[in-house]
Amino acid sequence: MRAFVLFIFITTIPGIASAWWNDTWSYRVPVAIDTGATGANISTTATNVPVLLRLHSANFEDFFLVKEDLSDLRFIGQDGKTPLKFHVESFDLLNQLAYIWVQLPQLSGGSSERIWMYYGNDTVQGAQDSAGTFSVNQVVALHFDGAADIPVDATAYGNQVSGFDAMMSPASLIAGGASFVGSGAMVLADSPSLRLIPDKGFTLAMWIKPAGVQNDVLLMQRSEGGNVIELAIDQSALYAKANMNGEIVETPRTAPLTLDSWQHVAMTLNSNTLSVYVNGLGVASIPLATAEMGGEIFIGAAADGTRAFSGEMDELGIHNVQVEPVTLQVFAKNQGTSNLLTSVGKGEQLGNAGGTSYFVTIFQNTGTEGWVVIILLTFMAVLSWIVIAFKAMFLGRVGKDNRAFMQQYQKLKNRDIAALDREDDDIETNESEALFGEHDHFQASPLYHIYHRGITEVRDRVGDVADTSMVLKSSSVNSIRSGLEAYVTREIQSLNRNMVLLTIAVSGGPFLGLLGTVLGVMITFAAIAASGDVNIAAIAPGVAAALLTTVAGLVVAIPALFGYNWLATRIKGMVADMHVFTDELVTKIAEQYSHK
Repeated sequence: MRAFVLFIFITTIPGIASAWWNDTWSYRVPVAIDTGATGANISTTATNVPVLLRLHSANFEDFFLVKEDLSDLRFIGQDGKTPLKFHVESFDLLNQLAYIWVQLPQLSGGSSERIWMYYGNDTVQGAQDSAGTFSVNQVVALHFDGAADIPVDATAYGNQVSGFDAMMSPASLIAGGASFVGSGAMVLADSPSLRLIPDKGFTLAMWIKPAGVQNDVLLMQRSEGGNVIELAIDQSALYAKANMNGEIVETPRTAPLTLDSWQHVAMTLNSNTLSVYVNGLGVASIPLATAEMGGEIFIGAAADGTRAFSGEMDELGIHNVQVEPVTLQVFAKNQGTSNLLTSVGKGEQLGNAGGTSYFVTIFQNTGTEGWVVIILLTFMAVLSWIVIAFKAMFLGRVGKDNRAFMQQYQKLKNRDIAALDREDDDIETNESEALFGEHDHFQASPLYHIYHRGITEVRDRVGDVADTSMVLKSSSVNSIRSGLEAYVTREIQSLNRNMVLLTIAVSGGPFLGLLGTVLGVMITFAAIAASGDVNIAAIAPGVAAALLTTVAGLVVAIPALFGYNWLATRIKGMVADMHVFTDELVTKIAEQYSHK
């Protein structure tokens, strides 16, 4: 949260925004590194430490703006000038996942800093430096990235894996990993760079996910002559054991591991101490008079294949010095499923740094599923607005013709009841004709349509409507009434035509928007689960973009609701007028053609 607040502060105040490093790069994103963040609590300074940056669709929307060969990637330090060494472990454009390692020359404790990732330059050559990303004292770095059949050392030392009986796993804690199935080991060949020198020390660090309770299995074993070093798990306890010049020591088994979960474990030696760390914290140590030694290093089992570990392993690193505890703490806080150290800010474009609005950010983070829903809602909105506009104009025309007809009708005397009728009038209600046709004789008025229908019924029975001496039986009057009431029903149907589209917009728009939101949130959390980067900067853009579809649904529903209620009220008034007029007309017909 602290890193997120830092991003908001530095990206909304243009005066403190960093100058562009190089104008030949079109885009950049800030990466906040907060050692004082809640949960990180790194209080001392680490030097030459590689930091893992996870990119995914929830925190980085510009995957398709990066060159396919990644040659345009550059990382610049907090001063805005110094290029940082980096290399890409994995870049999956299809699934929009990337794992990038960046070396920080100095990482101060209890502070916040910001580096920049630049991209969007089609003319440059690649600048990845795998060997330079790691400290000169790190002599092995195995990513298990699957680039080869056996793991390959990413450091400048190029230490060889001479045997590999485990399996490569394409999806592990950090991209690929190694899966050990309780038989066989991985073997690191002996080399001068791997030699244990007591005055310098030795460090082994790795991420492990033990598969259940195990009975005294090895994570590492190394021996030369009579000297032996081991890092092992017994039941659920991590411990280290050494035999140096006949002196056998073993750390207390006070470091319980969480089975079937990822955790960072490490073992360090110096000239007089053997120590064990879990998740960056020292959990056990014991005095040890360390002797110089070399020999092959067996990972996951003993040299003879016994005591084989079962579970997953990732990011195995070996240092030919005793690393500072703060470095192990950085590894544990930064590389795990809950990244407590780094967060990625919103992207910036050259010439628009710090000027991107919140709505642009939301649109940029909206996924395919969101745009599909928004397109459907846009179609629904346009259709409902067209219905409202045309229905409003139609009802306006109907109301105007109704008023004109009633003004003339009210002037008639009883003996002139048929004076306003034309025998050849077309009384079919048609919106297009009502809007764009002639209006010289009340053509859009439902009241006139009822009147014309009533006079026509009378003419069919008496012939000449002007002959008021003709008499209509009560059964004929009732028949005329029934016919007019049926006709009123059809007129009501004509007035309500297409109103159902507004009810669909009112009820369906919010549900479509909610569907888009749920899908967007599901995909956001799935991406976070796949990448393991859990922080507010990773979650917020995806959730904000997902909520855009709910807003779109409300934008459809609210105007449709107001329009429907307004139109329905006008139609209801017209319907009441038709019923009243029908009763009045039938009464006048009965009076004029009754017995004298």
